[in-house]
Amino acid sequence: MKFIHAADIHLDSPMSGLARYEGAPIEQMQRATRRAFINMIDLACIEAVDFVLLAGDLYDVDWKDYNTGLFFNQQMSRLREVNIPVFIVLGNHDAGNIITRQLRLPDNVTEFSYDKPETKRLENLGVAIHGQSFANKAITDDLSTAYPNALPGYFNIGLLHTALNGRPSHANYAPCTMPSLLSHGYDYWGLGHIHKREILHKKPWVVFSGNLQGRHARETGAKGCSLVKVEEGQVSVTFMPVDVLRWKICQLDVTDITQADEVVDKAHGAVTESLQNAEGRPLALRFIIEGASPVHKKLHSQSDRWTNEIRAAATDAGLGNVWVEKISLKTQAHRANSLQEEGPLGELDYFLRTLPEDGDGLQALCAEFRSLINKLPAEARQSERGGAIDPGNPDTIRLLLNGVEELLMARLLAH
Repeated sequence: MKFIHAADIHLDSPMSGLARYEGAPIEQMQRATRRAFINMIDLACIEAVDFVLLAGDLYDVDWKDYNTGLFFNQQMSRLREVNIPVFIVLGNHDAGNIITRQLRLPDNVTEFSYDKPETKRLENLGVAIHGQSFANKAITDDLSTAYPNALPGYFNIGLLHTALNGRPSHANYAPCTMPSLLSHGYDYWGLGHIHKREILHKKPWVVFSGNLQGRHARETGAKGCSLVKVEEGQVSVTFMPVDVLRWKICQLDVTDITQADEVVDKAHGAVTESLQNAEGRPLALRFIIEGASPVHKKLHSQSDRWTNEIRAAATDAGLGNVWVEKISLKTQAHRANSLQEEGPLGELDYFLRTLPEDGDGLQALCAEFRSLINKLPAEARQSERGGAIDPGNPDTIRLLLNGVEELLMARLLAH
């Protein structure tokens, strides 16, 4: 017996960051989630799997029109033609009250109820699949406790969208514990919601398949689904990459670099190496240039020039397969130079370096930010990690201060 476990497909979710750069193939990239989903359907057909499990967040948000639903149904019809059934639980992004437009699903697709857990039996395979969908976006109850115990004589699978015991940058929806999952006696738990692939337990297997396609710089590396094989009671789980574009963060330490041109050369080399490890896929890169370097002032006083030099080097090395999402200059002044700095710049440097430990100073900034935050557009109120900026939190201010010195020095030195 073979089946595919996938989750967090987020069909038609936009790629973040690429649109701001000239030459990026925006239309091609924005269709990446669809192309990855097609790759998964192709895999199911090639492997002749017995069924497919989708553990929530098939869709990203409410459909703009019916095209998203029509595309999904088309792909399900492909599976129906080769007698592959599909079983779905809804997650926080595609809960019943989120997707207001509806299309009748092909008859090979089963969507689990949100009222209570259901069990679907595949008698010809001796398989029992247990699942429950989200009724609404913010489910904070432990849904797993109501799942039935394993059916004797069947290969039992639990399908659940959950944060488990919590993960960074993911809302704590449908939280549960590992002992709670294991207590049901299932052979396999197919989980969704966490976008990073994780194998949490073996015998029985508890698996987050991760998402099919990275959509921004916080979703790096290979993405895909799990191909599960059951032979003579033995279960094997294999990661199958189906992504069409990969995101990578390139951290370049320029501590020992004395000429700005060498930074560009180092970026060029990093792109070449990254492409060799991308398995033939295009790359979206974020560069983080860091280290206490003698070229710190030159980089920041002419930041536009050097960021575009790096972008040009990436384009050259990438041969049309690399797009730079962002370049963050996070270098610091070389200590020898920093200690010699005198006058207003030296005072500013000292002030900014000591401010994160100044409780009164941070509280004063918090008060200023509270009045400022409401004047900003909605998109400017989000942090790079996707959460809302909390102006009353000193830790938030410390985080925002990371780039302030570089920005101020660049503006001052430019004049």
